[in-house]
Order: sequence, then C-alpha cells, then structure tokens
Amino acid sequence: MDVLASRFSEFRPPLGKYAVLGNHDLYDDSEHIATRLTAAGVNVLVNRNVSLPPPFDCVSICGIDDPWLGSADADKAFAGAGPFRVFLSHSPDGLVVLNGNRFEVGFAGHTHGGQVVRRDGTVIVSPAGPLSRTHLWGRFDSAGNGPMIVSRGVGCSMFPIRINCDPELVICKLYPSP
Repeated sequence: MDVLASRFSEFRPPLGKYAVLGNHDLYDDSEHIATRLTAAGVNVLVNRNVSLPPPFDCVSICGIDDPWLGSADADKAFAGAGPFRVFLSHSPDGLVVLNGNRFEVGFAGHTHGGQVVRRDGTVIVSPAGPLSRTHLWGRFDSAGNGPMIVSRGVGCSMFPIRINCDPELVICKLYPSP
C-alpha cells in the first residue's frame, strides 16, 4: 500500500482522485489503507459522495462500501448527491444494493475478468457474488440507470496467475449527452 500511495500522490488529475474499498482491503487493514490513500490525496468514499469542483459541481461521485464484506449503504452514499451521479462500487454486486438510487455511469472491478479463463471464455473459478459471475468485464446496461463498466483490473486474487484474461486499465472520457 505504501508504494501505491506514493504513486497516487504523484498524480494530479484536475477533477480529483476517488476510490472505494474492496474485499481484500477489508480482509487486511482497511483503516490503514484508507489513511494512506487519503494522505495521497484520494477521496475514499465509504457510503458517501462528493461533488466535483466547479464548473462540474452538478456531478457527484457516489461510492459504497464493499457490498458483501462491508456495510454498503446506497441511501447514505447517494444522499444529497447532485443531479448527475457517478457510482463507484468495488464489485458489480453493488447494483444489487442500490435500493432504487440512480446513476448516470457506474464503475466496478473485483472480478479480475475471471482471472483464469478457457480460450472459449469459460471461467475456471468464478468470483464471489451473483453479478460478479455474470458481469465479469465490459459494459453492462441496467434498467433505470446508466451503464456499469466493469474492469478486469491489473492484479490477481487467490493465486498469482492470469490465463486468457489480460489485465486492463480502463480509461473513460465522459461527455454530456445531447
């Protein structure tokens, strides 16, 4: 975490840095991780939201705690959010706990894209969580909301290997709809 925090502190994106915690953060020392990220200038969103700086202050970044190991509270995360909402959840299973809250675009990870996958795309070991098994990576539309983008990420989970599932870093440019 110290190496990552050091790297994060070097980045100065004009609209800020945002993160949510995941299952492995909660397995380890989530307080230490959140403290290091915060010291690096990252807004750690655990059931809360922040508005982007002006002139984009009508956009809120809404983040929930890990849906299964944490205490995800979407109502708290979306309370007082602006009219345009970006949803952050460690796992795509955050969609299950939305409780009717809406968003324009969501981002998640957790699945590692399956991490070990047969050439035909069949996942050998399925990640935990109902949507984590079906929303492995890519764009997923959800009724009443914008798309959920799920990244394969760059790391590994239970064992240090990836087969037929390259790591990825997703960069999205968001534009207002016409």
